[in-house]
Amino acid sequence: MNLNLQTITRILFLDIETVSEKAEFSQISETFQKLWAKKAISIQKSLEISNKEGIAALYKEKAGIFAEFSKIICISVGYLNSESKLRIKSFSGHDEKAILTSFSKLLEEHYPDPNNCFLCGHNVREFDIPFICRRMVKHQISLPPLLSISGKKPWQTEFIIDTMELWRFGDIKNYTSLELIATTLGIPTPKDDIDGSQVGSVYWEERDLNRIVLYCQKDVVTVVRLVQHLSLMDWIADDQIEFA
Repeated sequence: MNLNLQTITRILFLDIETVSEKAEFSQISETFQKLWAKKAISIQKSLEISNKEGIAALYKEKAGIFAEFSKIICISVGYLNSESKLRIKSFSGHDEKAILTSFSKLLEEHYPDPNNCFLCGHNVREFDIPFICRRMVKHQISLPPLLSISGKKPWQTEFIIDTMELWRFGDIKNYTSLELIATTLGIPTPKDDIDGSQVGSVYWEERDLNRIVLYCQKDVVTVVRLVQHLSLMDWIADDQIEFA
């Protein structure tokens, strides 16, 4: 990968944070409890349908990564301007529809053309983008052009830059975390406070959304620096980062 300054300024870098739609399994509807029980058994083969405690525990642990059982609480985005400064903005809160509506408006107004704009993140093809699309559909929010990818082949969505795919170099067997790649390359890791497995408890138990937003923003910064590293560019310095 070898992006130039002109190309990299047309990239919107992003990361999302998600949590289960309810704090406890007992709080979701009876229909969704039955559907989660089926999902839980498919996740953990040793789990039996009669094991209510195990199914409930797995809900708290895993529901946040499945779009049908969870919600988005933060979308952080970043872009490099012509002065090589990184601007970071977050859409966050408890109202998922408001978050998605604001994000959709950003894409419509500033990143409308898939032929001239890019979306970039870590594992965005398999997680962030499908998750955002599914939640937008739930709330009947029109998908902007950069997210209108259903049914398209990989070569039809070259405007999506996935740093996990870039790191694979053709190897499709394993998932490699952003933290591991960053550490391998000497890029400062964002995992100095919480990690993805703790987002649910920080949101539902500690009620600390700001902490989650900061964590999400740090991931965006790391993705930017990873793309710069892969493009043989110098990393963005801390004093060149602006938070909206």
